[in-house]
Amino acid sequence: MKPRISMVALAVKDLAVSRDFYENGLGFPRLDSPPTVAFFNLNGTWLGLSEREDLAADAGVPSEGSGYRGFSLAYNVHSPEEVAWTLEEAVAAGGQTVKPPQDAHWGGYHAYFSDPDGHLWEICYNPFAWVGPADEQ
Repeated sequence: MKPRISMVALAVKDLAVSRDFYENGLGFPRLDSPPTVAFFNLNGTWLGLSEREDLAADAGVPSEGSGYRGFSLAYNVHSPEEVAWTLEEAVAAGGQTVKPPQDAHWGGYHAYFSDPDGHLWEICYNPFAWVGPADEQ
């Protein structure tokens, strides 16, 4: 395998609510998508939203489950102030604060929010290295 993640697929309870959260609330650019899914271009990786039952059926696993799902998504920013601004934007869009902005044990600064389906997002300022593709100018 080549080292890349082509798409992160999130299982959602209500596709319309989640599509609105990511497109209109967070401003992610939505790609042309069939009506049963929503795809967003994340500067090198796609985010895909599908109804929870549909993704579970596709994988052949039960759709039940809650709590920490073994992963979180990360969004790196350029400053501690941007951590706070980004969290405010996510909450205004319908997200929930999970962990308010604070110093991280490893020397950075971060916060966590959850989307309407409880998927965890870390907003992170890493003063030691930029993680991910470069921001478009």
